Amino acid sequence: MIRRLKYNEIDFEKYAQCLENSAQRKYSATKTFLDLTSDKKWELLVYKDYEAVMPVPYVFKSRIKIVHNPMLCQQLGIFSKEDHVEINEEFLSFLEQNYLIRIYIFNEFNQFKTLLKPKKNFLILPDNYETVYSKYSPKRKRKLRLDEDVLSNSEIKEINFNQAESFIRGNLLGADKEEDIELFILIFKNMFEAGCLKFSAFYLNKRIINIIVTYFDDFTVALLGTFNDKESVKISGASVLIDNCIKENIQTKIFDFEGSDLPNVEEFFRGFRPELRPYHVIDYSKKEIIKKLLSLKFIMKR
Repeated sequence: MIRRLKYNEIDFEKYAQCLENSAQRKYSATKTFLDLTSDKKWELLVYKDYEAVMPVPYVFKSRIKIVHNPMLCQQLGIFSKEDHVEINEEFLSFLEQNYLIRIYIFNEFNQFKTLLKPKKNFLILPDNYETVYSKYSPKRKRKLRLDEDVLSNSEIKEINFNQAESFIRGNLLGADKEEDIELFILIFKNMFEAGCLKFSAFYLNKRIINIIVTYFDDFTVALLGTFNDKESVKISGASVLIDNCIKENIQTKIFDFEGSDLPNVEEFFRGFRPELRPYHVIDYSKKEIIKKLLSLKFIMKR
């Protein structure tokens, strides 16, 4: 029932049709987004004639192919006109039996009989901005009321990659390895050049103190990064930038906060009163991967 296709074997027209007509549609599963984040290192599992599909990104470690969600790619999973638990279980079983897996993340709509690890995401669905704003927490509304001095000396600007790069490098948290930082920056650069990424900056006294990075498609605005000058956090420029982006887009697009495992970031997102949308993940430690590789004599490179 399920076929495994290499990248050059995929019928991208059928893939796009399945994705766009699916009950689980996610911007992060589109060819454009996956190509940019994985450098085209992904395969496809297909049920029947593209009735359901499941993109599978990978990396090579010591010449061994290992499934790993790309940087900035939060959710993938199974896409079909209706979400079917039995079909989802078939895909999950096929993935487990035919790949070495470091981490694979399903989308919020995929349901399983198998117990999987949950994670949190937050969305605001399309609505009138006034209705959305009315639901913000009292604390978030206070943060958005800037002091007169700040208000008169600040502005919001959309900037290009070159203007944003140095600030992002100087305020990038959570990426410890130099190679991770360079990959992070490269993905931003490629997305910006592809015309699907925006950098919005909050200036105070003609100096950038906050930047948010958002990915756009026809249905979604996704918050891929928030970068703040540590000395100016109390100014709440990030809140102002996110609120401004919501104001400009929420009438017709989903605003996707992309979730976070950090309690303080989750608390910050919750101030906008988004909907909690849990999703599920499977992951294995390096030790577990090695054990599986040795016991099954897996050969992942085709």
